[in-house]
Amino acid sequence: MSKNQDIAELFNRAADVMALLEENSFRVLGTRKVARIIEDLPEDIKTLQEQGRLEQMPGIGKGTVDKVSEYLRTGHISEFEELAGRVPTGVLEMLAISSVGVKTAHQLWKEAGITTVAELKKHLVEGTMPKLKGFGEKKQLKIRQNMEFMEEAGKRIGIGWALPLAEAYCDAVRKVKGVSQVQYCGSLRRGKESVGDIDILVCAEAEMVPAITAAVLSHQDTQQTLGAGETKISIRTRTGLQVDFRIVAKPNWGAALQYFTGSREHNVRLREAAVKRGMKLNEWGLFKDQTQVAGENEESIYAALEMAWLPPEMREDRGEIELAQLMYQHGRGASVKVTDSRLEYLSRKIPAVWPVLQISDIRGDLHSHTTASDGHCSIDDMIAEAKRRGYEYFAITDHSKSQVQANGLRVDRLMEHIKAIRAAAAKVKGITVLAGSEVDILADGSLDYPDDVLQQLDWVVASPHAALSQESEVATARLIRAAGNPLVDVIGHPTGRLVGGRRGLEPDMKAVIMAAARSGVALEINSHDLRLDLRDIHARMAVEAGVPLCINTDAHQREDMDKMVYGILTARRAWAQSGNVINTWPWDMIRRRQESRRSGNFEE
Repeated sequence: MSKNQDIAELFNRAADVMALLEENSFRVLGTRKVARIIEDLPEDIKTLQEQGRLEQMPGIGKGTVDKVSEYLRTGHISEFEELAGRVPTGVLEMLAISSVGVKTAHQLWKEAGITTVAELKKHLVEGTMPKLKGFGEKKQLKIRQNMEFMEEAGKRIGIGWALPLAEAYCDAVRKVKGVSQVQYCGSLRRGKESVGDIDILVCAEAEMVPAITAAVLSHQDTQQTLGAGETKISIRTRTGLQVDFRIVAKPNWGAALQYFTGSREHNVRLREAAVKRGMKLNEWGLFKDQTQVAGENEESIYAALEMAWLPPEMREDRGEIELAQLMYQHGRGASVKVTDSRLEYLSRKIPAVWPVLQISDIRGDLHSHTTASDGHCSIDDMIAEAKRRGYEYFAITDHSKSQVQANGLRVDRLMEHIKAIRAAAAKVKGITVLAGSEVDILADGSLDYPDDVLQQLDWVVASPHAALSQESEVATARLIRAAGNPLVDVIGHPTGRLVGGRRGLEPDMKAVIMAAARSGVALEINSHDLRLDLRDIHARMAVEAGVPLCINTDAHQREDMDKMVYGILTARRAWAQSGNVINTWPWDMIRRRQESRRSGNFEE
């Protein structure tokens, strides 16, 4: 899907240029919206364009299609290049610095004549910054600090680092007497795979601010104070991440929580809905004629706008506004008609309340490793940990023979390993233990073990590990071939990507998902925070197609089982409910499905 990302970046860059040139604000917002739509496309944009389906995508017009076609044909978009030629390259590079937005970059360029990051740094370091309105010592210091941080670290941090950090700060603030509620917000609350910073909302009265400030500044992860005022505290952690704490009063809690959680696009849609009803929505509440009508909790805001409350992970303006309106109508007994193509798969089942997938819904983990391959714990230890977590079933799936670097098992070792797993399982009551394997999907789509070996396993996860730079068409055929094998229960981490580190395979995911629907194989959301593969938009495609997901931790040690939370968040972003996730089902239900597939009696 690299073309999708490349083209989305071009549109985002063009929007930045338009803003710097002070073009019409509606044109800027429209260009950014197109960028987001392209980035979120679940299919390859080149395929959509070639099949004449791109213009059918919601939010994509003829002008966008023409630009995409030009890029795919020539490798550039002439209109965007002409725009970019009117802005110094260095001014655009300034936008990568946290706290330097379009307005600041425009001011530095037009009023101070600063056109490169190097010039800006020189002025800041030497104290020779020209006098500009709103550009005092505090702002200069903040920009300089952010520049230094950017030179030392990347712009975003993975959810596996950010979430535990946010929870630790929330726990510390909760201990302050007088604090009634604490919640991290922003993209972290929406469960995105990486974040640029952390926003934490605190509900407390003004007199508690000094105690809250003391708790934050004395926390072991706090390295630097960026600011501490009456309603906001900003710090830099030892890992270099900025954390902002905002203190609000109880009547404003829900409004602030909604405001600082929703994506910009989701919040714009809510504000538009408020305006249509003669109201005004901001971080302080929902108001009509200067009177606050909602805001103490999130539910009251959505209800006042005639919408049902939806989980934070869904608030990306991907159709959830329309869904919330339909749910509200359904809850009031009104007849519901689905007209939005993105919601067609829900047409027969619009719930009055969205049933949020929880960790407690997970009955088992169906992908794990032991010391037999590259794990760090024994069979007995992994089974004991799974039972301690209350799992009803657990699959041990050590690597197959081609994974030499992971001590993959040749067939003779696999046979001995199966015996060892079953012997260990016989000693433990109250949990079904499966002797399985994570079998490599080879470059041509064949599997690392022959079928007569696979038949002796209780559970088969087939995953790609090598040849991860294949062309899209080859990768698609590879995964479709593996999905068609009735002895495969789950396609594991289908693209092999690493978040922020490796793109992995870029197949036609629609074709792969349709193949999975035909064969009945499940698709994995690998919960490891460096994988999160399937990614959210592909997992949602699977949900819409009726393909079951399987959320696994790929645990190599006991502690890795904690990572289940990241897969849950990804599934929520995909609008999955418990019925969409195979390992929320009772084992007998999974087994019956497995038997029907293996016997050739599976019906789509």
